[in-house]
Amino acid sequence: MSFQKPITIAEAMKKIDSNQYLLPAIQREFVWSSESIEWLFDSLMKGYPINSFLFWKVEGKTAKDYKFYRFISKYREKYKIHNEEFSTSNRDSFEAILDGQQRLTALYLGLKGSYAYKEPRKRWRDDEISIPTRHLYLNISDTLKDQEDDREYGFSFLEQKKTNEEELYISGEGKNKVYWFRVGKILNYKNDNEIDRFLEKNNLSKEISKKILKRLRVVITEDEALNYFLEEEQDLNKALNIFIRINSGGERLNFSDLIMSIAVANWDKKNAREEIYSLVDNIRDKEFSITKDLVLKTFLYLYSKDIKFNINNFSRKNAEIFEKNWDKIRDAILSTFDLLRSFGFNDLHLISKNAVLPIVYYLYHKDIYQDFMNKKQYKSERETIKKWLYLVLLKQVFGSSSDTRLTQIRQAFTDNIEKAPLNAGVDSFPIEFKALKNFSLYVDDEFIEELLRTQKEDKYSFLILSMLYPNLDYKSNSFHKDHLHPVSQFDELSESDREDYNWEGYNSICNLQLLDANENTSKKHMPLEKWVKENAKKDRKLFLDNHLIPNVDLSINNFGKFFKKRKAILIKKLKNLLTD
Repeated sequence: MSFQKPITIAEAMKKIDSNQYLLPAIQREFVWSSESIEWLFDSLMKGYPINSFLFWKVEGKTAKDYKFYRFISKYREKYKIHNEEFSTSNRDSFEAILDGQQRLTALYLGLKGSYAYKEPRKRWRDDEISIPTRHLYLNISDTLKDQEDDREYGFSFLEQKKTNEEELYISGEGKNKVYWFRVGKILNYKNDNEIDRFLEKNNLSKEISKKILKRLRVVITEDEALNYFLEEEQDLNKALNIFIRINSGGERLNFSDLIMSIAVANWDKKNAREEIYSLVDNIRDKEFSITKDLVLKTFLYLYSKDIKFNINNFSRKNAEIFEKNWDKIRDAILSTFDLLRSFGFNDLHLISKNAVLPIVYYLYHKDIYQDFMNKKQYKSERETIKKWLYLVLLKQVFGSSSDTRLTQIRQAFTDNIEKAPLNAGVDSFPIEFKALKNFSLYVDDEFIEELLRTQKEDKYSFLILSMLYPNLDYKSNSFHKDHLHPVSQFDELSESDREDYNWEGYNSICNLQLLDANENTSKKHMPLEKWVKENAKKDRKLFLDNHLIPNVDLSINNFGKFFKKRKAILIKKLKNLLTD
């Protein structure tokens, strides 16, 4: 491995265009923000170094035995973030980027591509209204030397619908007029004379415009700004080791990215990368956010004695098992998240994704995941799983030692994962896991009292409230945590109630409910007594029962009695939900 002759940014862009630069499967996706890209270009214009790169020269059999990917050219936040695979079967050689992918992609998007990110307060929809396409432009009217953030040049991603992709875009009027130059167009200018003609054609006589544009041309097309090492040995293990070493700082590589690369390299018939990302996207459509880490962890939980992210746990043999059973594993995971949706869970409720794994394990190895959520014969097991899920989440079973907890839980199914995936003696999902050391799923009065003291801002409050209101349509509507007696009335409490219940009681589950977002907006600061009167005209008792509100005087002056009665209602409901 040795330093090579530095190259210009323009040369690097040509090599990306011609697929002479490719990305190995070990590289993760592009993660830079638009602001980070703008800062990179500003640094280049100021002559700052951007660190060296590491390339791997791939030749012959190595080029044909593993998978490589193109650089992304049209980035769309959330929707177009995956790199496309590039077939190297007919390529004798090329260079794979081991270190510098993020910087090279940033340069490529700024010069040759586009970057689309979501507009504030817009819904996540893959269209130009929510996520407009943007190209990088440079303000050539003036510099930004007076900016507090130390930027000197005005790089900015501007919306395509405004600029119409023009080489020169003008914003503002009169003294506020700003001239913006499409950064990628600088690749078309071979010398400063051509820039002078461009400026003359557009009546741009300001000396600062000429200075900025000429500096941009030199930085992109003349300065040999990219220094790089080249590794030429065709040893994948060595390349992986180099990759891990150099990614120990900066934009740190997730170990799951490396594991993913091994899966990609060792699957023969299926494209592991596409399959796993597709599964992640499908689960996202079910309104749960998971990563590929959870998918890889699921495989280990189903088949490996050791469930840690260890490179040895993803040997060629394990990769073959993974691929062979992929369709079943994928469907079991999808079925499990469908089951959670049927329980009323969404991403806000599912505080620990690790809680999903024992459910997947049980459905998968017992081979009952097909239509499990709909078949009448599994009704009792569905209720058992639901209860268990609430318990492990509320008991906070999965913490810093989650791998240990997961392994202990799996012992309820099998003592020997490699010989017997499922213990024949386990006929139904076990609610109690005896091997779960130092943790009991037993629920007593003290635990329920503790749940009811949970404050509105606590991350577990939504989960507890969703248990208390299981019949709400969580899939179709958005729900808010609402104070029954509004916050504005807290100061109106009697002196004795303020002393007995204080803010912690007023702000606890005992004075909270879940309301549809629209309903909550209309309720606002309305006193509870008035809100019930206006909304319970047909059947007051039914309305109160549905909202778990006691049938007592609901004025703020009667808060003490209301609090005690509602607490009793909630205790009874939680006991029914969490105990036999």
